[in-house]
Amino acid sequence: MNTSTTTHDAIVIGGSYAGMSAALQLARARRRVLVIDANLRRNRFASASHGFLGFDGRAPQVIAAEAKAQLLAYPNVRWLDGTATQAEREGDAFRVSVADGGVEHASKLVLATGVVDELPAIDGLAQRWGVSVFHCPYCHGYELDEGRIGVLASSALSMHHALMLPDWGPTTLFLNDAFVPDDEQRAALAARGVVVESGSVARLVETATVEMRDGRRLVMDGLFSVTRTRVSSPVAAQLGCAMDEGPTGEFVRTDAMQATSVPGVFACGDAARAAGNVAISVGAGAMAGASAHRSMMFG
Repeated sequence: MNTSTTTHDAIVIGGSYAGMSAALQLARARRRVLVIDANLRRNRFASASHGFLGFDGRAPQVIAAEAKAQLLAYPNVRWLDGTATQAEREGDAFRVSVADGGVEHASKLVLATGVVDELPAIDGLAQRWGVSVFHCPYCHGYELDEGRIGVLASSALSMHHALMLPDWGPTTLFLNDAFVPDDEQRAALAARGVVVESGSVARLVETATVEMRDGRRLVMDGLFSVTRTRVSSPVAAQLGCAMDEGPTGEFVRTDAMQATSVPGVFACGDAARAAGNVAISVGAGAMAGASAHRSMMFG
């Protein structure tokens, strides 16, 4: 247990791409920064990250490790492996409790806690998540090399995936009893060349083969599905941050400067927007870090 009496200028809760980007801006402003990281990056299941300029195709753990090494080269940055369990205002500053019993203090907070994907309950899906089953066409669609793409419907939101993915390859929408397209939706799917498969999905096997409950097997090269998401940490709610309802779940409300509804608290990354990827998270983190620094000077 580490009970710190040091008051940091800022604590960044979450040490993935958004959090490290925010911490870097604060470090370069010569502020004392603590990063508390639970080491649960959302893309940890993927073998490669795509769409992030300068790092396209690199393994997520390599990108994260290099970023962490660069960040920790700044002597005013401290890194704590652990989970922030409680955050509360304490006078003009904030008090953050960590799972090991430690307590940390800072004048500003940056929440970069990320989200948890709640996966559809299909046998064989969880172990293929990030490997041959994905949620982001921009992150993984190109690598399917215009192969056979399936969309595993989880709700009517899956229409969005089904209408997008033909740009990456011939697409089949597996309704899986999740919703029934109306006539207008069926016409839109047909116009995009999407094949619609009714009936229930029994399981996923091999790389991305879909086994239907009626015994049919449809071989796919990759699959996409819309997940429900939830903010992975309770600290935003504990602080009283306002939330917005997105198409797949709640996220922390921020303004254009990544400020939350609670003065002195900023948020970035997947926990603070309806959807995102590594590149968007890094950009939002940079803004959150710079905004937190400006608030130290100008209020």
